[in-house]
Amino acid sequence: MSGSPELHKGLSQRHLTMIAMGGVIGAGLFVGSGAVINDAGPAAFLSYALCGVLIVMVMRMLGEMAVANPSTGSFADYARRALGGWAGFAVGWLYWYFWVIVVGFEAVAGAKILQYWIDAPLWLMSLILMVLMTATNLFSVRSFGEFEFWFAGIKVAAIIVFIALGTLYVFGLWPNKSMDFSNLWAQGGFLPNGWGAVFSGIVVVIFSMVGAEIATIAAAESKDPAKAIARATNSVIVRIAIFFVGSVFLLAVILPWNSTELGESPYVSAFKVMGLPFVDHLMNAVVLTAVLSCLNSGLYTASRMLFVLAARREAPVALITVNGRGVPVWAILFSTVVGFLCVIAAAIAPDTVFLFLLNSSGAIILFVYLLIAISQLILRRRTPPERLQVKMWLYPALTVLTIAAMVAVLVMMGLEESTQSQLWLSLLAFGVVLLLYAVTKARGGSVDRDVDAAPSPGGTRVLVLANETVGAGELLDELKAIDAEGAARYFVCVPANPVDTGQAEHTGAVWVWEETVRAAQARLDGTLRTMREHGLQADGELGDHRPMAALTAAAAEFEPDRIVICTHPEVHSAWLRQDVVERARKAFPAVPVRHIVAHLTEPAGG
Repeated sequence: MSGSPELHKGLSQRHLTMIAMGGVIGAGLFVGSGAVINDAGPAAFLSYALCGVLIVMVMRMLGEMAVANPSTGSFADYARRALGGWAGFAVGWLYWYFWVIVVGFEAVAGAKILQYWIDAPLWLMSLILMVLMTATNLFSVRSFGEFEFWFAGIKVAAIIVFIALGTLYVFGLWPNKSMDFSNLWAQGGFLPNGWGAVFSGIVVVIFSMVGAEIATIAAAESKDPAKAIARATNSVIVRIAIFFVGSVFLLAVILPWNSTELGESPYVSAFKVMGLPFVDHLMNAVVLTAVLSCLNSGLYTASRMLFVLAARREAPVALITVNGRGVPVWAILFSTVVGFLCVIAAAIAPDTVFLFLLNSSGAIILFVYLLIAISQLILRRRTPPERLQVKMWLYPALTVLTIAAMVAVLVMMGLEESTQSQLWLSLLAFGVVLLLYAVTKARGGSVDRDVDAAPSPGGTRVLVLANETVGAGELLDELKAIDAEGAARYFVCVPANPVDTGQAEHTGAVWVWEETVRAAQARLDGTLRTMREHGLQADGELGDHRPMAALTAAAAEFEPDRIVICTHPEVHSAWLRQDVVERARKAFPAVPVRHIVAHLTEPAGG
């Protein structure tokens, strides 16, 4: 395995397009839409339309932030940047928790579908599905992309076929069938249960649309993140309008809203009414594909969010380890463990432990979406106009309305007896995460702002503390990556220490300090020359022989937006043995501190 936490960019545009298309089509649409129609009546498609508008708004806001700054951590990073460390920590862990519960739930749901054909214990088939999807994710990001491409393709194809055939049927372009829309009003009217049922349906519908945001996380592993995200977010409107609103409208036209068959499998029932044979087997296969797709993408999403949390010192650092294929192995396995535990809970205690886990994640996605919207409201004002290639419409009015709508949905969850437990248990999960953040912060972990925090008006100011390592390629690569446009200013501080410069071993006691200063100055001059040759705006000075004292003095003079500390690997680094990096993070809590490990042929003290 490689110790370098670098994810491979193995997803092509076709992978991302299909991930974005299929991300919003889950088993919730194929099965859950029937229950929504039963509750809201023929007007159920309005529940999907209203909820679709909400999702589109969130995706547009997320697209604006993601194109301006693509990140594997996506909205967790944006929440951290906008609201502080607690928000990034909370969004990351809550979103991870939501998806690992979904992974376990989908494994059980997939096993139940398999029982339609195979007579085997539910727990056994659930475990088999978990193992298969774990292996897919562990192999490579490209294998995940390929599986998801075909899984999503089958889902999309099934919906398109249904819409095409259903349209022919309702318009009378079907054998022995005339145009008939009477089911929209014949069974007690268009709104048999009133507008209240339409709005309460949003609470259920929103969870069937979760997944569109995965494309913004996956885009960080593509070759052109900005282009990929822009396409994914801009096309979400058409996808929701066609796949959800269009197909549910056809269901309401083809089947009476109070039909008992809707609650089981509405699409199967609709195909049967249309007179198509063997449709039950075909649609069950499609639903199984939808479940496997959700399981596959859920495990992928959870592992990438955990990878980012570890990189931010908010999860065990071992979780950023990647293998030779660029896959975060331990992050995937750690996420899988929770999925396996959910499967075991479903087998042993389905009505207690498993139900508790499901309910405790019920409102979490709304909390995440709410923090995304608040983050965009704040970050829009901080983002330079030239980076806003994608913009939220009618800012800030639509952003504020979206926030108000999500708060209203949460209030409705609290008022609806069927969803009250989900809201309160989700709030409990939120509280536990905030408590964990306080503990993590107290122990020296977490960061208050992302390492890619927004630059100051005059350009990002980066303070570099290094010694013999200033000549390392790793440091230069990191500095160039901080600001690709070349607008940042760099200030290099080299502590004049006889041990770090190597003069303690080569110079007599009388001359040691003079030679130390000479050696340190030569390194500083060489580094500044190299940085300037690469187009970086760089200045610097020698510092106190004590690294922390040198850093403190340089920070007071330069007032940096970021700090980069470059050291050798721990076995060769006196600075790491003195805990310089962690001490710097505690001394400058408002400034992101980045630690770079450099590998040179003749290691010294830094």
